[in-house]
Amino acid sequence: MTQRFLHWMTCDGRLLFMARMVRMFGYGFLAVILVLYLAALGFGETRIGLLLTLTLAGDTVISLWLSTHADRYGRRLTLLVGALLVVGAGLVFLASHTFWLLLTAATIGVISPSGYEVGPFLAVEQAALTEAVPADHRTTAFAWYNLAGSIATAVGSLAGGGVAKFGQLAGLEALGSYRVVIAGYAVLGIALALLFSRVTSAVEIPASAAHTARARFGLYHSKKVVLHLAGLFALDAFAGGFVIQSLLAYWFYVRFGTHEATLGMIFFGANLLAGISALAASAIANRFGLVNTMVFTHLPSNLLLMVVPLMPTLSLAIVILLLRFSISQMDVPTRQSYTMAIVRPEERSAAAGITGTARTVGAAVAPVCAGVLFGSPALMSIPFYLAGGLKIVYDLLLLQSFRSVKPPEESPR
Repeated sequence: MTQRFLHWMTCDGRLLFMARMVRMFGYGFLAVILVLYLAALGFGETRIGLLLTLTLAGDTVISLWLSTHADRYGRRLTLLVGALLVVGAGLVFLASHTFWLLLTAATIGVISPSGYEVGPFLAVEQAALTEAVPADHRTTAFAWYNLAGSIATAVGSLAGGGVAKFGQLAGLEALGSYRVVIAGYAVLGIALALLFSRVTSAVEIPASAAHTARARFGLYHSKKVVLHLAGLFALDAFAGGFVIQSLLAYWFYVRFGTHEATLGMIFFGANLLAGISALAASAIANRFGLVNTMVFTHLPSNLLLMVVPLMPTLSLAIVILLLRFSISQMDVPTRQSYTMAIVRPEERSAAAGITGTARTVGAAVAPVCAGVLFGSPALMSIPFYLAGGLKIVYDLLLLQSFRSVKPPEESPR
């Protein structure tokens, strides 16, 4: 299957895969130490939660504008602008300790507190990859795309925690070791820009579809279904925002005294399992359908999430968390594939951008609430219960609303 998959990919597709891996490595690299860095600067949990929320809010606005205008100004240019925002945010975080400057950089730039995808990259890449593979292999392509990102995030998490720990063993203070990681994040942004600069004009939309790119938000026929999906995806992301990777790392640090290198290893394993689960989703979706796969793999993962804070020891908490990650991401490639399948080709960039932005909006609201809860030892378990419960509500609503809306490859012929 790997050989056939590589045969599907054009040179542009391979460049986009490489860029995905560099970007996700950077997100994982930074996320492990981000909250610890802000705490080392002397910021309390409430201010940290505010900064994380506004970071995601800024990513939302930038992502929406760039992704819905990508086909007007060019997909390559959009990707390059996003890469330069990564560089700028990293440099400001490296150079300044002032809260409002960091807040501005995090809001305008591209920083991922969760370790997961933010910014305009995913929407543009999804649209390009969809055109590069046959419809009956689309989910498999997205599964490999997500696997590549998950592996890169896992390695980045391991590397970020390891660099911080080794820096401290070499004599750096904790703050100095975190600064090394942030400098690495800015360098990865430069590498990302170089990769995007090599992508060709073949990724742009055909001239015959240019009128759609000039439409408001780039949508015509699919507006109703895209907005419905966007609302559901926002609920799912809002729930996930209570337990983003940075906050999970902080919870393990406070609850069990887990040091940075161990945190890196935990999230290395978690992201690796998440990637493998995404790959398995393709085979399940081919048999049971995209919507069924999204829902019935997501439900048990949410129950496991609610069990994590009930564990009395670090080892048991890690085991449950890893079990959860082993099935938690099966809905990701299926969700992406489903969204691309049920809209017209010329609306795909906009659909991916709007649904992705809705997820970012949902995720942006939760951390400020979670920051308050994590600041109290008596309330630190509540974010897990809120996240799991709201995600179950999302699953049931999605099944009710879209079970009968089939992508072309699942429709009777």
